[in-house]
Amino acid sequence: MKKPLVAIVGKPNVGKSTFFNKVAGSKISIVEDIPGVTRDRIFANAEWCGYKFQIVDTGGLDFNKEDEINKRIIEQANLAIELADVIVFFVDGKEGMTAGDMEIANHLRRAKAPKIVAVNKLDNFEKEKIYEFYELGLGDPVPISAEQGKGMGDLLDEIVKYLKKLDSTEDDKDIKIALVGKPNAGKSSITNRLLGEDRVVVSSIAGTTRDAIDTPFKWNNKDYCLIDTAGLRRKSKIESGSIERYSVIRSLNAIERCDVAILVIDASQGITEQDVKIAGLIHEQGKPSVIVINKWDLIEDKDVARKKFEKQLSDDLAFMKYYVAIFVSCETGQRLGKIMETVDVVLNNSRREIPMALFNNVLTNAITVTEPPSKNGKKLKIIFGQQVSISPPTFNIYCNDSSLVENSYIRYLENSLRRAFDFKGTPIKIQFKNKNDK
Repeated sequence: MKKPLVAIVGKPNVGKSTFFNKVAGSKISIVEDIPGVTRDRIFANAEWCGYKFQIVDTGGLDFNKEDEINKRIIEQANLAIELADVIVFFVDGKEGMTAGDMEIANHLRRAKAPKIVAVNKLDNFEKEKIYEFYELGLGDPVPISAEQGKGMGDLLDEIVKYLKKLDSTEDDKDIKIALVGKPNAGKSSITNRLLGEDRVVVSSIAGTTRDAIDTPFKWNNKDYCLIDTAGLRRKSKIESGSIERYSVIRSLNAIERCDVAILVIDASQGITEQDVKIAGLIHEQGKPSVIVINKWDLIEDKDVARKKFEKQLSDDLAFMKYYVAIFVSCETGQRLGKIMETVDVVLNNSRREIPMALFNNVLTNAITVTEPPSKNGKKLKIIFGQQVSISPPTFNIYCNDSSLVENSYIRYLENSLRRAFDFKGTPIKIQFKNKNDK
């Protein structure tokens, strides 16, 4: 089930980003030092009183400016508003209510999600300054000082009140496949091929995300559900080479809910920075995946092009060397049958369970070939290991001192595991624990 989305909106310089960073805290930073994994986030995971949600920052809204940059800011903010389960409308308590605030309030009234007005920059917590904001007609304003952290708990309490009301039921019986990628990569065509019909929604499941359509289908006598994000985002007009900051939100929502992700790449455009960004999201979420290089019929010298593609994939996806790529053409039907076959393979690999004795045999052999590292004269001693979960396969390795572990040695052990067992298409996690850890 996807996490609810909380969108922060308001004029420029009302303290939205300060609040965002306070709530996101350390979770906004990616601990894993892997090239290609996105670090410049405008959304992050958050938790309050046991409720987990995503929080998304937006650019300052000013409907009176007509330059191209401002148009894009409004367009991207509208996307966040459209997807949000809760909207937090920030206003400046020092400045007081302005015509710009009222304009934004009128704009937000069209959104279905509940709205909360946060009166920020009340450093001395002058609650009497909130009264004029009742004129916005969006309920009781909440006074805060994001800079000083005052009133943050009250605002988060208001947010989770709405999260409690969300319908959290979801049918988990079907195998969920997220179809993600840039616009015009051929996701709609692949959707039609997988469903065996033109894109007419046969069944729309209530309670699913507003940014994707869930369509159940059968393949090989098994039940699947396609989470389709195709055609729902307009192509960005941002200059070549730059990244559309909000385009990943739709993909992330679908990826979080899926069992397998299919990343569709347009062969005629090559592998772009946005493709790598979406691949990084799949990797971070620990999902098995299939990379589908579509429109292969448009490529002339296929042997040369394939080698070039494979080299670029290897370089750009160095953080997920386990990837599986297939080259297809929706236009001619070439290799389309391989898509679902490969989906099943990577899904089964993500659910693979390794017996403890067999895992420790592989671990012992790896240690014998390359000894664990030492630090300041103290040597890392590995005692034993075991698999603790699947999807993705996760292994705990118990040792004398986990602070001695180096990332390079973890990668070495992962490569040893992958040589011994078939984990292609799925990430695996190796966690070092001190021997006395519970």
